[in-house]
Amino acid sequence: MPPPIPAAGTDQSATSLFWWLWRDYLRHHKGLLALALVLMAVEGSMLAALSRMVQPMFDDVFSAGDRNALYWVGLAVMGIFMLRAVTAASRSILMTLIQQYAEADMRRHLLAHMMTLDTAFYQTHPPGQLIERVQGDVGAINGVWASILTALGRDLVSLIGLFSVALWIDWRWTMIAVIGVPLLVMPSLLVQAYIRRRSRSAREIAGQIATRLDEVFHGINPIKLNRLEKYQGDRYDRLIRKGIDANVRTSVGQATVPALIDIMTGLGFLGVLIYGGSEIITGEKTAGQFMAFFTAMSLAFDPLRRLGAMAGQWQMAAASVERLQYVLNTKPSVLSPARPRGMPAGLPAIRLDDVRLHYGDLPVLRGASFTAEAGKTTALVGASGAGKSTIFNVLTRLVDPGTGEVRINDVPINAMDLGELRGLFSVVSQDAALFDETLRDNILLGRTDISEAQLQQALQAAHVSDFLPMLSNGLDSPAGPRGSNLSGGQRQRVAIARALIRNTPILLLDEATSALDTRSESIVQTALEKLSAGRTTLVIAHRLSTIYSADKIVVMDQGRVVDEGKHEELIARGGIYADLNRLQFSQQKEDDDV
Repeated sequence: MPPPIPAAGTDQSATSLFWWLWRDYLRHHKGLLALALVLMAVEGSMLAALSRMVQPMFDDVFSAGDRNALYWVGLAVMGIFMLRAVTAASRSILMTLIQQYAEADMRRHLLAHMMTLDTAFYQTHPPGQLIERVQGDVGAINGVWASILTALGRDLVSLIGLFSVALWIDWRWTMIAVIGVPLLVMPSLLVQAYIRRRSRSAREIAGQIATRLDEVFHGINPIKLNRLEKYQGDRYDRLIRKGIDANVRTSVGQATVPALIDIMTGLGFLGVLIYGGSEIITGEKTAGQFMAFFTAMSLAFDPLRRLGAMAGQWQMAAASVERLQYVLNTKPSVLSPARPRGMPAGLPAIRLDDVRLHYGDLPVLRGASFTAEAGKTTALVGASGAGKSTIFNVLTRLVDPGTGEVRINDVPINAMDLGELRGLFSVVSQDAALFDETLRDNILLGRTDISEAQLQQALQAAHVSDFLPMLSNGLDSPAGPRGSNLSGGQRQRVAIARALIRNTPILLLDEATSALDTRSESIVQTALEKLSAGRTTLVIAHRLSTIYSADKIVVMDQGRVVDEGKHEELIARGGIYADLNRLQFSQQKEDDDV
């Protein structure tokens, strides 16, 4: 069995990274990878072949004047360069293709996992940070694994071939050339630790920058109205400067290892020149042998530097790996049961029995109990913070209560399949969630089993047809980011049409008309009444006038159900509901007088 993804925050080796990448992403492209590795090996071996041809070039052609050798050496060198060109181009194309596929697979996997996480996860992780993990961190990892694999498949082969040529010429010269390499071990380890710290900081700052941009673009109107352009610009500028500092420090660490290799290589060449030059002067070695050795060691210089820089690149990727592993190791707490029970038959009745829920140390529901009868409308009223919206979250299992039980037709909701449970509900809220797609796409949401007649019927019932003629492309007009091309009332009507198409037995209305003007409210209210017909409906009401005709009104206060009944009954009993109704009536009268 493959090992699990290591815990976030632990140091990862290049081996563990590649095992993770291979297991989850790269093995799907093993044929292309094998071909790419073969091409890398051929490309890398060409440097050794080129250095080997230097000796006959000098000894047989230049010194001995062998004309036949001139042609075969020339043709061999030309063949080496041609083969290297073909393999290098093919390898580059293949690696780009594999890298793009792997990157897409990783982003799909990460996004799919993130969409399973609990709502609480998104309350503590800003959208910009999560976007940066899906985009920036995945991109950083894929850039590095491709570089490391290329370094191993091409540069390592080059080094082995070049050092083989050097050893074949003279093993003593080779030992002198690499005598300084052991001195690089400790400085390299220190530099790698430094790069890891700086890279982790750079990735965190990149996430903060993405979060700041997300907040600016989504809050552009309040920024303009409150003249916050300079304030937000200064905040962004401070983050940019921190990012520059972190990235420059990372680059300093990355540049250190190749620089140390340069110094050690220079010392090695000095030793070889002094020792080998004496042997050439005495005639023990030929000039061709020295030039072949010098060429092999010179050509080894670039792959050696790239392999040295690979350690720094890995440390940069390791910071991104840690951030991704943190997300991938985060598991949802709201799950389907191992053996889900069947869905309840008939129109659903909903019962809450002593439901209690805390957000941290804050109690939100304190023993809420009530029944929403099948096929009827139940309204939830109360002051802000009474727990009304939390009831909706509990019903749809966006959050599970600490204690108590919720049943639909006597089946506990935590005993049902999570997808099937949520398939029972349609939600129309004050903030209608529209996507930056056409109105048609926003209503159908990928459904392909809806006929044009059914769609038109939903448009008529939701009063969407009333404003379609005013749009340039009718139903195929773009809704804009978050539905910004539509008015509040139009967005609500699109959301109602979506709920009609969804055609679920339970309808949740969360203050669906509270932000609308009187005319829009009247139109939307009419559409909601059509939508509620024949469904079990729960309504969170801000304006009590919209729920006077509800079959039952449940009054909540500080997470408890303190009263319930019809409008007339609650008014007659007095209490919180009567006070709220009197307060709203007085406020409405004052507004009318003005």
